[in-house]
Amino acid sequence: MFDTKVALIVRNDLATWQRLNVVAFLATGVAASAPEALGQPYVDARGRRYAAMLGQPMLVFEADLAGLQAAHRKGLDSGLTLVPYVHAMFSTGHDEANREVFLAGDADHPDLVGLALRGPKKAVDKAAKGLSLHR
Repeated sequence: MFDTKVALIVRNDLATWQRLNVVAFLATGVAASAPEALGQPYVDARGRRYAAMLGQPMLVFEADLAGLQAAHRKGLDSGLTLVPYVHAMFSTGHDEANREVFLAGDADHPDLVGLALRGPKKAVDKAAKGLSLHR
């Protein structure tokens, strides 16, 4: 049915509002990086149009920092599309500042609080192997 897969991974030590915030931002990154994955707009019985959503399922996993960093390394090695969210982004107030704190972080050991992976099913499964679905 789908040649690709989407996995959203969120750190398991965050407050609920932070987890939801991170997952929302990661999903927008997936949609922005893969506009071809968007479905058609929705239309209700009165003919009102609504925005399109991603046309494939997204699985949400949880992990500790080590699990996120392992998925990040595997995703890089497999050439997956990655959408990162690092802890320092919680202290910024706008997109430009988010990119600045991301750039200033440790590229080899990012302080990830969330990561989205998109690519071939087998490669995403391999990168997310051993992680638990979010509870």
